[in-house]
Amino acid sequence: QVQLVESGGGLVQPGGSLTLSCVGEGFSFVTEWMHWVRQAPGKELEWISGISRTGIRKDYARSMEGRFTTSRNNDKSMLYLQMNDLKPEDTATYYCARDRYGHIRGLGTQVTVSL
Repeated sequence: QVQLVESGGGLVQPGGSLTLSCVGEGFSFVTEWMHWVRQAPGKELEWISGISRTGIRKDYARSMEGRFTTSRNNDKSMLYLQMNDLKPEDTATYYCARDRYGHIRGLGTQVTVSL
């Protein structure tokens, strides 16, 4: 059974940092690009980043580039998203996904950026 399970969300003040994790099970994690997407209340799903199978290539949405860093550990089937300088507009549910459109994604982890 394919599973993507995110963790690491929470409440953080503006300017703060969080690292999200995702474990992928039930599929060949090492052979796939992996992505992070997010959905803010009342908004559509938004692609954040993608990382190649080896982790060498990383792509980011322009609004997140420089603040967010994605990485992976294929030995552990883990995907990570380091988020720095968080802003209130980053408040959303964050998902790891097997595609950039989020069609195959986990249940998500909530990130709230607020004073």
